[in-house]
Amino acid sequence: MNKLERLGEEVLLFDGAMGTMLQAYGMKPGQNPELLNLEKPELIKRIHTEYIEAGADIVTANTFGANSYKLYESGHSTEEVITAAVGIAKASVKDTDKLVALDIGPIGQMMKPIGLLDFEEAYDLFREQVVAGAKAGADLILIETMSDLGEMRAAVLAAKENSNLPVFATMTFSDDGNTLTGTSPEIMAMSLDALGVDALGVNCSLGPKELLPIVERVLSATNTPVMVQANAGLPITEHGVSRYSVTADDFLESAKLFAGIGVSVIGGCCGTTPLYTAKLMEARSSFRKREHKTLSRYVCSAQRAVSLDGKVTLIGERINPSGNKALKEQFMAGNPLAAVKVAFEQVQKGAEILDVNTSLPQIDEAGYMIRIIDGMSGLVDAPLQFDSTKPEVLEKALRRYSGVSIVNSVNGKQSSMDSIYPIVRKYGAFVVALCLDDEGIPDDAKGRTKVAKKLIDEAKEYGIDEGRLLIDCLVLTASAQQKAVMETLYAMRWVKSETRALTTLGLSNVSFGLPFRALINRTYFAMALTSGLDTVIINPGAEGIVDTLKAFNVLAGIDDGAVDYIAYNNQLNPLKKEEPKKEGASKSFRELLLEGDSKGILEITGTLLEKEPPLSVVDDHIVPALDEVGRLFEEKTIFLPQLIRAAETAGTAFETIRARLTAGSEKLESKGTIVMATVRGDIHDIGKNLARVLLENYGYEIIDLGKDVPAETIVEAVKSRNIKLVGLSALMTTTVTSMEETILALRKEAPDVKVFVGGAVLTESYAKSIGADYYCKDARAGVLVAAEVFGKQ
Repeated sequence: MNKLERLGEEVLLFDGAMGTMLQAYGMKPGQNPELLNLEKPELIKRIHTEYIEAGADIVTANTFGANSYKLYESGHSTEEVITAAVGIAKASVKDTDKLVALDIGPIGQMMKPIGLLDFEEAYDLFREQVVAGAKAGADLILIETMSDLGEMRAAVLAAKENSNLPVFATMTFSDDGNTLTGTSPEIMAMSLDALGVDALGVNCSLGPKELLPIVERVLSATNTPVMVQANAGLPITEHGVSRYSVTADDFLESAKLFAGIGVSVIGGCCGTTPLYTAKLMEARSSFRKREHKTLSRYVCSAQRAVSLDGKVTLIGERINPSGNKALKEQFMAGNPLAAVKVAFEQVQKGAEILDVNTSLPQIDEAGYMIRIIDGMSGLVDAPLQFDSTKPEVLEKALRRYSGVSIVNSVNGKQSSMDSIYPIVRKYGAFVVALCLDDEGIPDDAKGRTKVAKKLIDEAKEYGIDEGRLLIDCLVLTASAQQKAVMETLYAMRWVKSETRALTTLGLSNVSFGLPFRALINRTYFAMALTSGLDTVIINPGAEGIVDTLKAFNVLAGIDDGAVDYIAYNNQLNPLKKEEPKKEGASKSFRELLLEGDSKGILEITGTLLEKEPPLSVVDDHIVPALDEVGRLFEEKTIFLPQLIRAAETAGTAFETIRARLTAGSEKLESKGTIVMATVRGDIHDIGKNLARVLLENYGYEIIDLGKDVPAETIVEAVKSRNIKLVGLSALMTTTVTSMEETILALRKEAPDVKVFVGGAVLTESYAKSIGADYYCKDARAGVLVAAEVFGKQ
């Protein structure tokens, strides 16, 4: 029996770290590990063999960084390197029942909007790897060490669309419980479940004990087999010798805990060796098979999950140019990102999910949909519902979106179900299902329930669980079809009592043609709430809608102790309001930065420059606003995408001020000059680039030396410019030694320079042990270090 057929029934053992072993066997700093498949194939085979002899069920081909972006300067193609790597691994498992995994790591660039890498560009790079690996004979695909859900999705789609191989997918988490871009373990699990991966989980970044609570959160959110490949702790240096903090025996004890809570696949990441793999053999006896559990239903963006169970959810309907004159004008003028402002307004008024419709006959509907998705990424965390009558538009939106969304909509016509259900199934979306068919909308509840049943039955034929359908029993206008209004509610009650489907309504249609529409809407809303309504598609700012929902939640026992209702009432009651805050540019700047509103920033900057000197605008408004955004980041109220977008938006204000100063006698002085580099042997410059963006927009001049930079180059740059602060980055454990060598060279040649360091494999204690002055756990920390260093001058 193939070992993968036992997935979920017993523990499968992956091998451990390739880089750690290569380093132990003398790999020099600066060498590309993947090129050793061509240069030293016997060494790679030896390492695979050691892991197999230690008991690994699956060995990982030496292809982690074998993509065209990282191999560009090597002169070797992706296919050449992967063919060699998989061939070596296959030779090492010959005549055994062991399997070979094609290893796919991050590309090495950040995805838009934080970076420059487009989704389809990422997809194409991953597709090259998948095609080459499948052709070479890999047994499965391991996608690992991802920190961006968008990049992970591009890799998974490339794997599933270009091969028939099983797909295992793991992401890396920080000690705050989130990925670098703010994705939680639960959201990762929901999103990868939606795409149908065969195993999912976590790897790298932390030791096994630190990963345990994250793994428990993953297990709570999925029935898919869960995989863990922890580091052997973190690097520590004692008496000039570096080692990892977790021994093989300690690693085993944690592995037993993982197996005991139902983890199905266990291996090792940085710092682990065949000794660790041999110890993992003992963890098999601790395995406890997980029981299949009923999971709550959620939709999610990359940063926020919204439950569809146990409460009523407002879906904002205002991102629709057909029903929003101002938005239509913006769309016609070529500005679909005006929708971002509408999104913020709806969220502030209580919408938890946002319906996005770009249907206008004169525009590129799919193109506008993609631009809105990209524009909201990192700014608006509410999950999205994609609203279109065109399957091709819906597919492009679902493909691009990082999260689990809702499709609006499918109906009971066979042609509709045949075109929409395959898309819904492929991307794991929820879908609004309309109770109409070739005969139109049935007059009574019986007719509508018949269509609802057909929608549910057909969904099952496509492999879609009925629990992912939001049945819309369709309310007609009370002014024209008064008797039919109650039939909608009767049909809704049947759906709730006889099926596991959810319910929804596009409610505002009921009042069309009547006076005092708000009164009709909120009254019918209350009636629908008592009939089993789960979600409502409406303008959340419409009079009485949020009020009615808050009151219903108290009466229905959803708002325990009326806590939410009382807080909402206090907010509305003018006698209990706090003193209004003074309207100031600093507050306005902060709001505009968080919304990524470059146009608004330019307008307010221009207004302030008419009243205040340029340098006062910087010191009294821009920098305080950036500091406030930084505080929100440190509190985990916002995440890295929002922080970077805010900094980039502030940059537009700085450019305006620089232009004004150039025309006058003043000059916007740099706060200080900083040299930044990724150390020799390391070609990952993601962290450095993020820190650079923030520092530049705080007014520091950055000399970016790039990646894979020798120590002597950094020293020369520091000495030639009399630099006071240097920032060094290293992502890989194999290049931390280069960082230490660089710091030693700086201490010798420029003893007064201060050094701050960052990277996934570093800790504060380790940074100190290699001679760094400051450890930066994230990009924001670099700003605080710079302020301290240059503030002392």
